[in-house]
Amino acid sequence: MKRFILSIDQGTTGSTALLIDSKTLKLVEKVNYEFRQILPRPGEVEHNLNDIFNSIKKSIIDVLEKANAKGEDIECIGITNQRETVCAYDKKGNPLTNAIVWQDRRTSSFCSQNVEQYSRFQDKTGLPLDPYFSATKMSWLIENSSVVKEALEHENLLLSNIDAFLLFKLTGGQSYKTEPSNASRTLLMDLDTCKWDDELCSFFKVPKSVLPEIQDSFGEFGATKGLDFLPDGIKITCMLGDQQAALFGQAGHNEGELKCTCGTGAFIVLNTGDKKVKSSNGLLTTVAYRLNSKTVYALEGSSYIAGAAVQWLRDNLGLINSASEVEALASRAPDEAMDSVMFLPFFTGIGSPFWKSDAKAAIVGLSRDTSKEHIARACLEGMALSINDSIQALLEDSPTTVDSIKVDGGACQNDLLMQYQANFSNRPIVRPAVIETTAYGVALGSLVGIGALKMSDIDDLWREDKVFQPQDSAYIKRKLNSWKEYINRVFI
Repeated sequence: MKRFILSIDQGTTGSTALLIDSKTLKLVEKVNYEFRQILPRPGEVEHNLNDIFNSIKKSIIDVLEKANAKGEDIECIGITNQRETVCAYDKKGNPLTNAIVWQDRRTSSFCSQNVEQYSRFQDKTGLPLDPYFSATKMSWLIENSSVVKEALEHENLLLSNIDAFLLFKLTGGQSYKTEPSNASRTLLMDLDTCKWDDELCSFFKVPKSVLPEIQDSFGEFGATKGLDFLPDGIKITCMLGDQQAALFGQAGHNEGELKCTCGTGAFIVLNTGDKKVKSSNGLLTTVAYRLNSKTVYALEGSSYIAGAAVQWLRDNLGLINSASEVEALASRAPDEAMDSVMFLPFFTGIGSPFWKSDAKAAIVGLSRDTSKEHIARACLEGMALSINDSIQALLEDSPTTVDSIKVDGGACQNDLLMQYQANFSNRPIVRPAVIETTAYGVALGSLVGIGALKMSDIDDLWREDKVFQPQDSAYIKRKLNSWKEYINRVFI
């Protein structure tokens, strides 16, 4: 009897395997393994694709062992992944280079030089020309990597996001596919047709022949083959980009539903139904998912740095030994000590709504009595304030009233951060019982993909854990005004 759904969540800092009970739809076990962050030069971020695949393999082996289960117990697989990150590999699945990660800014000069020429395409993609998105990275690899050039000349090159790479590896090279929630982040897909666009591919000099086939987000993508850690024949029945999977896991499949995922970065996504809403406030128009050849669209705000700022406090400054320590440290800094201290967490530029790829991070307003407690609190406040810029833009763009904001992701376990988010956004912040909504969402999606679950069933599965009500104070108003001043003075 098939007892489990396997959910693979391939993230920016680690890979997670979750087993979900196929009958109760409850989380049974999960295992996560981190992998190396490769930083060759300032502004460049890479991942080793073998590291990524090995972290997935190890997490699957260990999660099955923890659950006292075998691969034969798995009914189907869902894959969710860090988006925009670009993989170059040959037709046997061998990596040709490191993956260029979504945070990487090496294509900034290309973007600034071509922004006017690209502007005619923005309605087609819903995206600005920014190093964040995949096509600029693909173009850079074709231009600058001799190994990639040679593979292209010999018709032995595949260029894709993480989803298609994992699918190709898991199916033993039998399936090379993607779906619109990932493809819509490349700058190469037409939002109306959900197909690769000839004009866009020509503009970025990326041949369509190296790209995966686009199909619906739910349905059969292929089956496992030739692996030494899973049996042949387990079907992969859903693939979604991480933020869209989180929206799905938050029961956000209805128009007007909004969620904010706080992980390495923070991403606010609003379901706009069948309407392709154009933002007037610097947000992205993107695809939430595609089911039965019908596209559901979304508006999205992107903050490149959220939890990564806490990692910086840990790894670079040594202020904390683990990310979980930051809340207690920050809570010891009182309001009256925080008026001047501001943390601007723009280590990899500013995403929405301002799109400043050359922005740098800063800690300002320091004095001789500034302590690690002040810096820890400023870090959490800076994360919340940066996210709030996208929230406010989204509230202005939204065709429907937004009364509360659902949150998920690892950073949402930090109660202090969630309270700051409620205070600055002036909206209740709602944390669900299951915070692994990215992996949970694609697990539910895989059941939709085999026809074992209906959309209406998902609403009944969502459970609330805690609501953070906004507080009002003179300090909050001062902090919001100070943030706006810094942003306008330094970056705008």
